[in-house]
Amino acid sequence: VPGSQKPDPSKVYKEVQHKPSPWSALNLTQSQWIVFYEDRNFQGRHYECSSDSPEMQNFFGRCNSIRVESGCWVAYEKPNYSGYQYMLHKGDYPGFQHWAGFNDCIRSCRMIPPYTGNYRMKIFERSDFGGQNLELVEDCPNLHERFHTRDISSANVMEGYWMLHEHPNYRGRQYFLRPGEYRRHSEWGSTSPTFGSLRRVTESK
Repeated sequence: VPGSQKPDPSKVYKEVQHKPSPWSALNLTQSQWIVFYEDRNFQGRHYECSSDSPEMQNFFGRCNSIRVESGCWVAYEKPNYSGYQYMLHKGDYPGFQHWAGFNDCIRSCRMIPPYTGNYRMKIFERSDFGGQNLELVEDCPNLHERFHTRDISSANVMEGYWMLHEHPNYRGRQYFLRPGEYRRHSEWGSTSPTFGSLRRVTESK
């Protein structure tokens, strides 16, 4: 247009840099984003994350609240995706009790990719896919009623992402299962083969 001036690139850059967050509304619809806070009610030092992070202790010392802006995540008590595991869906968690936390320690997190396909997995009573088995395609709030034993020592996840719980009705310690073969319960981070419930990881939970 005659007489118009081109914007100064340096000014445009500064305007972008001074925005309160690097995540625009457009990016939020395309990315998964979680924020960890040292203090309750989203106060104190915080760390924003948009991908798997195996080591976060350099960014914050403790974790007493979490805000999941988008996506599904698994937070871990210890580095390298070990220790207690916590399933996190979109929403606010003002205290660690709100994600059923055992303490205020979070040292790593894993992003669960968006998934809209089928769900199918098979659980086995013994290691290396031995003993009785049961194939599941939906949530199971009480494994003992369906499987007639609480022991699950191996599993084959054919489709979808799942969360295994220590007690019935999705209580107790949690264990995240991605597609793949698990020949013994220690491969999903458990020291015991005893479990009570199992459910699919979906955005709607």
